[in-house]
Formats: sequence, C-alpha cells, structure tokens
Amino acid sequence: MSLAEKLQKIREGAKERIPEEARLLMQKANKELGDSGILDKTLKVGDALPSFNLVNIKGEAVASSELLTEGNLVLTFYRGVW
Repeated sequence: MSLAEKLQKIREGAKERIPEEARLLMQKANKELGDSGILDKTLKVGDALPSFNLVNIKGEAVASSELLTEGNLVLTFYRGVW
C-alpha cells in the first residue's frame, strides 16, 4: 500500500473516530491557518533548512552545520502527549 493510500485510509477512518463537532473545529482551524498566509513562510520541498542549534540528550548544544559534516541529517519531530 502506498503512502498516499495509507493517508487516505487514515482520513476516512477519522470520520468514524473523531466526533463531527471536533472534525468541523479542526477543519475551521486548518482553513484559518491557510488563510492567514502562514504557509507562504514555510519551507517547501527542496528548500534548504537554515542552520540551527539544539540540545542533545546529554544537555550539550549541537550545531546542524557540525552534524552535516558527517553526512545527511534526518530530523524527527516528536509532538509529545496531547
């Protein structure tokens, strides 16, 4: 199954899992974000990510530019528990 097919299946399942009132609220929020112009300021496919520093698990600051000297860099964003 392709990624597009998996995402479509998730969207279809949301209709059953998420109450209609909540889905409408989420759709409204998404529309407001889109209408705000914020997406014009986001990175697009193929854009270079600006250099940044993050703290690693040891509490040490690590520069993306330093990591890139060792090869490609993959970032994972963990949203935590909502």
